[in-house]
Amino acid sequence: METFQGFKSGYVAILGRPNVGKSTLLNQMLKMKLSIVTPKPQTTRKKVLGILNGENYQIVFIDTPGIIDPKYNLQKVMMKYVRHAIDDADVVLYMVDAAAPRQQFDDVASHLQGVEKPVVLVLNKVDLVKKDQLLPMIDAYRQVHDFKAIIPISALKGDGVDRVVEELVKLLPEGHPYYPSDYVTPEQERFFVAEIIREKIFLLYGEEIPYSTHVEIEEFKERPGHKDYIRAVIYVEKNSQKGILIGKQGQALKRVGQLAREEIEAFLGRPVYLELFVKVNEDWRKSDTKIRRLGY
Repeated sequence: METFQGFKSGYVAILGRPNVGKSTLLNQMLKMKLSIVTPKPQTTRKKVLGILNGENYQIVFIDTPGIIDPKYNLQKVMMKYVRHAIDDADVVLYMVDAAAPRQQFDDVASHLQGVEKPVVLVLNKVDLVKKDQLLPMIDAYRQVHDFKAIIPISALKGDGVDRVVEELVKLLPEGHPYYPSDYVTPEQERFFVAEIIREKIFLLYGEEIPYSTHVEIEEFKERPGHKDYIRAVIYVEKNSQKGILIGKQGQALKRVGQLAREEIEAFLGRPVYLELFVKVNEDWRKSDTKIRRLGY
């Protein structure tokens, strides 16, 4: 019988406010793009699992939506994902933007209130912080919570990322791996295809449109010897949004499709034929029933 003595495995929840760099850090640790990343806050909507396999460890990361005070039903569901991630985790990785003009010590204290699991604090974007400010900042955070480690990093540049992994491995319990060693994620290809399309919408449109959209893969056919066929529907909340999303003579939607197709092909490693359609699902973010139907 196979034994796993000395092997560490467990779940690590990545928490923090929107736009602190959680998805960028996950992608750096996995050395591949798993979570979509855009300059807009609240890009991550669902928890995304990413698996890091080492010689003597397996870390299952849970990338979560940024912590906010929810204003509508979809955001309430997103905050439930965060609470469930904390419940499921063996270790919590809490991330802050060290370059933010105002350090949110109260935020950190309230978000971690009642969390009895080991917590590692990651100070991201330290390349934007003056060196003489860093040590006082670390000392100030030590007063906020009993962190097992406080690690300054630049997720974008990859600086300090290896140390984050080392500290997490130390804190994980011994045990067998949860997934085969060649797994990077248990998510289905459909999930990532939808996320790639959503990312392009976040990058190409203004404030209102990205947050009003939901992408659903209606059809995904693998066709050996031919391009895979993918039919995706982008739901919006109003007719006016549908017009903006499609654009004059369909040019805006065509651009989304072109950029998404290129990245989907790179992700899947094979050619695809991508068709995009836009439908109105009125005020879907505010309706519990519609949110559930869309898989949240």
